[in-house]
Order: sequence, then C-alpha cells, then structure tokens
Amino acid sequence: MQLALEKIIVNPGQQLLLKELDWQTFEEILSELGESRASRLSYSNGFLEIMVPLPEHEKDKEIIGDIIKILLDAQNINFEPLGSTTFKNELMNQAVEPDACFYIKNYQAVIGKNKLNLEIDPPPDLVIEIDITSRTHLDNYRLLGVPELWRYTQSGLQINLLQEGEYIESLTSPNFPNIPIVELINQYVRQSQQLGRSEAIRNFKNWLRENIDNDLT
Repeated sequence: MQLALEKIIVNPGQQLLLKELDWQTFEEILSELGESRASRLSYSNGFLEIMVPLPEHEKDKEIIGDIIKILLDAQNINFEPLGSTTFKNELMNQAVEPDACFYIKNYQAVIGKNKLNLEIDPPPDLVIEIDITSRTHLDNYRLLGVPELWRYTQSGLQINLLQEGEYIESLTSPNFPNIPIVELINQYVRQSQQLGRSEAIRNFKNWLRENIDNDLT
C-alpha cells in the first residue's frame, strides 16, 4: 500500500481518518511523518486519526502543563514530563500521542529513555488532552492502562480515573490530593486567555505561596 502523505493536507482544527490500516502500515506512516510535525496521531484497531491542533489548543496545553510542573516542584515531587510522546502497544493494536503527559509515581522507569514501548514500559501516570475542536477517544488510554486522564474542554477540566478497566469522572486527582485542581486549572486557564500566560502564571504562583508553601514548611 502506498500513501502519498505529502499530498494530504489537514488544516488546523481538522481531523483526517484513515481506516483498515494494519500495524506495519501505521508504523510506516509514523516514520514518514517524522517527529518534527504539528499533527497528533491516534491509532486503534486499524483506524488512524490525524489531527492538527489550533493555536488555542496549544496555549491551553502549555499553561496546564506549566501549572502541573509548578505544583509538583512546589511539593518536591520527582517527575518526568514527556510531552506528546508516541505511546504504542502492538499486542493491543493501540497507539496514541497525548497533548502532554507526566510520569510521576513511575518517573524512574523512563529516565534516560528516548523511546517507549507500552508492551514493557508503564503508561504515563497522568495524560492531558485538550478537546477544543475534537473529542478524545478514551478507549486508547483505557486499553493502554493510563490511570489518570485529564480532558480540558470549553466547559473546563474533566478528570477521568481508571477503575476496574473503565474510566469514571472524578472531582479530585490522586496525583494532587487536597488541592482543588479542577478549580485551579479552570481559573488560571481562563486568566491566561484574558490576561495572557505570564500574568496568569504569576497569579497562580502567588496563590501557591499563600496556600501551599506554608503547608510544606
């Protein structure tokens, strides 16, 4: 099978769906597209979705990632951020590229690794998906065993926790116990949209000093 990928145009905010692709063809497409690209890929049982995010999508992803890093650092929690790494499991016929992801409890398992294979490596402890123009297919992450998945939509943050093989919605995050994470994410993402990222992050750090730092000393 030959695909002239250079002739396929996917505009920002749009998706392209290809069907009946075997794993080898998916791997060939992945290799041909390379790593220096704006698109995100999701593959499940022969279906490949290619999506190109909007600038709004990227801005929300960045500030949510920044908030997570600041919170983890403030609590002296070791972690490894892996961005939009491609996670694959050929045995499960699944692959996905999150908008952002973090290894927290399992951070030591990925130190020094440039490529991951979820047939042998653990999945990320926390995955972030920005669903401004599309809706994340939870099955990829469910089958790959990702324990915590955040979806940020026009309505705000939704936390999904994997329990007995299925995702359930939660108002709290086990990675950030005793922290009003939904309220914080919603508040400071909105601030970044209105005031800009820099001011929103400064305001968040001020909140952190007043509410978290004192609890750690």
